[in-house]
Amino acid sequence: METAVTTQKEPRTEPSSPFDVSELDVDHALAECDGDPRATIRALLVGQAYLEQQIQRLASSGYSRSLPLARLIDVQG
Repeated sequence: METAVTTQKEPRTEPSSPFDVSELDVDHALAECDGDPRATIRALLVGQAYLEQQIQRLASSGYSRSLPLARLIDVQG
């Protein structure tokens, strides 16, 4: 779904960290949910839960069980 964003364009610089979020990024997230802040937060939380589930699914079983390193070495030989 495409929506028009009526904000001024900000110069896009490379973020210094993956956690840096610009005002333009926030405006885009709100625009995707038709300006509804509760819907935006809900969408972000659903996305975060999905990513956490994918990490759990893709993590090795040893990592998921939090086996100590010494025990992992014994198991692997």
